[in-house]
Amino acid sequence: MKALRLLAAVTGAPRLQAARPAAPSYSLSGAGGTAPAPDRPPVRARLRAWAELLRVSALFTVPGDALAGAAAAGRSPGRGTALAVGASLCLYEAGMALNDWADREEDAVDRPHRPIPSGRVAPGAALAAAGVLTAAGLALAARAGRPALAVASGLAATVWAYDLRLKHTKLGPAAMGTARTLDLLLGATATVATMSNATAGGGAAPATRPAPGRTPAAGGGAAPATRPAPGRTPAAALPAALLLGAHTYAVTAVSRHEAHGGSTAAPLAALAGVAGLGAAVLRGRAAPGEPPGPPSDAVRLLLPAFAGAYLRTSTVPLLHAALNPSPPLTQRAVGGGIRAMIPLQAALAARAGAPFNGLAVMGLVPLARALARKVSPT
Repeated sequence: MKALRLLAAVTGAPRLQAARPAAPSYSLSGAGGTAPAPDRPPVRARLRAWAELLRVSALFTVPGDALAGAAAAGRSPGRGTALAVGASLCLYEAGMALNDWADREEDAVDRPHRPIPSGRVAPGAALAAAGVLTAAGLALAARAGRPALAVASGLAATVWAYDLRLKHTKLGPAAMGTARTLDLLLGATATVATMSNATAGGGAAPATRPAPGRTPAAGGGAAPATRPAPGRTPAAALPAALLLGAHTYAVTAVSRHEAHGGSTAAPLAALAGVAGLGAAVLRGRAAPGEPPGPPSDAVRLLLPAFAGAYLRTSTVPLLHAALNPSPPLTQRAVGGGIRAMIPLQAALAARAGAPFNGLAVMGLVPLARALARKVSPT
């Protein structure tokens, strides 16, 4: 070693250092050895994986179903409406988890980045979440009464049948449209049921509202006539529910091509359907048998605005997908169709004579748009 140091000094080479023993490794357990790599990803990564699995950015399209249903039944939102919103959210998320569980093998080929094929969420955990969320949704609906539980049970059965069996058949779009139809009817049923129970139990009588138009008062002057709120049964909400279901049918038909693209017919058909739905919303009446009359100033102002937002949100991406049916543009068309449900729900509420309920629904739009930038709704 001394000879080497002398040679280095003469030649100007860097001095060689004797090799030092490596520092002893240690572990957090104190047993020696290197610390093992963590088996589980960080909490934030796990939360993001579940947010992607459940498509949380699409959650904002759900509360408007119950609010539009209550309005179409001629009732103000109440305890039953809140229970319907909670039940709908649970059943919707159950469907999202079950959807990815059922498609895990297909997604491993077409969309390996999804939470289950990428290994970020275990298949068993997704299936368990679907079961727990379904039970929670039915429990919330049961608190609104047996009629609401019956509708929620039909909704849950439709969701499970779609994910496990009907999705890849010709009945897939019809099943999804049925699910949205039932979801709006759940809001109407739960709202009417809880208000009827309150009245039967000695609560306040249902509020009345002015009928369209005016009738002569007893004193000779013109005074607004009052009548019970129309649609004392949830059946009054069926026209609005069918319109929402038709929109869902069109969007689902397009979504069947989002992985591979290539279909021009589906977005074109959806484009025509959306245009027809917008026209139907603008010219329709709130409930069957309701006498015609001039709408209020708020309805005259807000209904066209809501309908225009619905058409703008859905038609533009559908047109792009029809002109270029590539997978990215088809996926954007599906995402636009999902987001368009919010202004459609607002328009249905305004159409039923509850424009300010529609404003409340429209307040969800910026939240849905902001979250969609982080978590895709499709």
